[in-house]
Amino acid sequence: MTSILPDGTVEFRFFRPGATDVKVVGTFNKWSDSAHPMQQSEDGWWVAQTEVASGEHYFRYVADGHWFTDFAANGVERNKYGWNSILIVPERRLRITAEMTEAANAARRSAGAAPDDNDQQEAIAA
Repeated sequence: MTSILPDGTVEFRFFRPGATDVKVVGTFNKWSDSAHPMQQSEDGWWVAQTEVASGEHYFRYVADGHWFTDFAANGVERNKYGWNSILIVPERRLRITAEMTEAANAARRSAGAAPDDNDQQEAIAA
């Protein structure tokens, strides 16, 4: 299972209570089984968090040397090795809120500058 956290980090969660070693591998880490080891929680879930560039990515979990597909992902796609899970990471956007605009205008006023009326536009995060 995957989730995109509010800060843009992708969280991978895989339920495998009897496993001793779990990793997430995919196109975002060149299918490296050492790049993203997962941490076991007490309830049988394995968790890893990482930043992944926007776009479509393929991944699988490797638990104790066995490969597993995440059928709860954004989709799956068959290839000659089996089924890959699909992760879609949207482009990150930052919406400037009224509170942010007022805080910026207050800072400008305290610095002796005029408020900016264009702060209500949407900006794309870098």
